[in-house]
Amino acid sequence: MISEGASIRWGTRAGRSREFEEVALVHLDALYRSALRLTQNRAEAEDVVQETCLRAFRSFHRFNPGTNCRAWLFTILRNAFLNRVRGAGREVHEGDAAEGWDALVQRSAEHRPGGGSPEEEFFQTVLHGDVDRALKALPLTFREAVVLADLEGLSYKEIAEIIGRPVGTVMSRLSRGRRLLRRALGDFAREHGYVGEPE
Repeated sequence: MISEGASIRWGTRAGRSREFEEVALVHLDALYRSALRLTQNRAEAEDVVQETCLRAFRSFHRFNPGTNCRAWLFTILRNAFLNRVRGAGREVHEGDAAEGWDALVQRSAEHRPGGGSPEEEFFQTVLHGDVDRALKALPLTFREAVVLADLEGLSYKEIAEIIGRPVGTVMSRLSRGRRLLRRALGDFAREHGYVGEPE
């Protein structure tokens, strides 16, 4: 949270820069992970994150201290990505987010830092591609909700801010997306003998 004295420091360029570093740049890794999932290209991901940071810094005077900086940055990232998609001549459909936003859920090539339990390691090494395929098969509006909630760890409210929809819509999409994903992964598990047929 920004201290009371922060608003005084914003009066100087150096103060604004320090405050931006303290408040916004702590989210840089999450922004890069998402950009990489979106673009599927390291150089493009770096460009999208750079554009996001530049836009955020230029608009930082409009950021309300005490509000959710992470959601604000993800919104800027999403818009920067959508503008790149439009600039490349690809059509963007409202409600679908964008054709390329689909890459956010289709690829999770970058694992979260810092290892995990044996179950998590198994998931990452053995089932990762199958989960990606199951995610890709979801309708885009459901994929977007599942990825932002379950892969990025964002709250309903944050997701609603990012995609510009009510919290109830986010909850509905997430519930339906998870149900479809469970069904698809259940089918996969039965096909590969991990679980038996339902009785």
